[in-house]
Amino acid sequence: MSTIKVAVLVGSLRKASINKRLARAVERLAPKEFAFGHVRIDNLPLYDQDFDADYPAEAKRLKREIEAADALLFVTPEYNRGVPGVLKNALDIASRPWGTNSFAGKPGAVIGASIGATGSALAQQHLRNSLVFLDVATLAQPEVFVQFKDDGLIDAEGHVANEGTQKFLQGFVDRYAAWVKQHLK
Repeated sequence: MSTIKVAVLVGSLRKASINKRLARAVERLAPKEFAFGHVRIDNLPLYDQDFDADYPAEAKRLKREIEAADALLFVTPEYNRGVPGVLKNALDIASRPWGTNSFAGKPGAVIGASIGATGSALAQQHLRNSLVFLDVATLAQPEVFVQFKDDGLIDAEGHVANEGTQKFLQGFVDRYAAWVKQHLK
């Protein structure tokens, strides 16, 4: 089978982000034909409709990277019960100007981690609302809300320390891989 390119958008900019670690864990558990590329979103200008006629270079780069992907993986923390501004800004930029939505028709999934008891459930629902409008076929189940109670749950390379967490994430990855393949037929 040919390579399936997945654009990964992590909504946390923090160097030691638990969401980056969660993304790495998913990557490690995925089938070999899946190639994950983290899309840089920290250097984007704030979306402004004034540049719809002539997008800045970084905004054009973002759109190209999304368009080159076969599938999407959104990994988000929860900030004040919602999606981090940097991730929402990336959605706005890559979906504009009108008629040039780079996300349209791609299969995707939303997962996230937090130190809070609900993982990132509210941010994920907030993000799913936007993705429906952006025409992303989003995997509904299983939902992945990872609570990081201790810093050693997933290391920087994506190794999962807890067997139950690894089994749960493998179940998600297996379903996500099948979802993506189903939509690429």
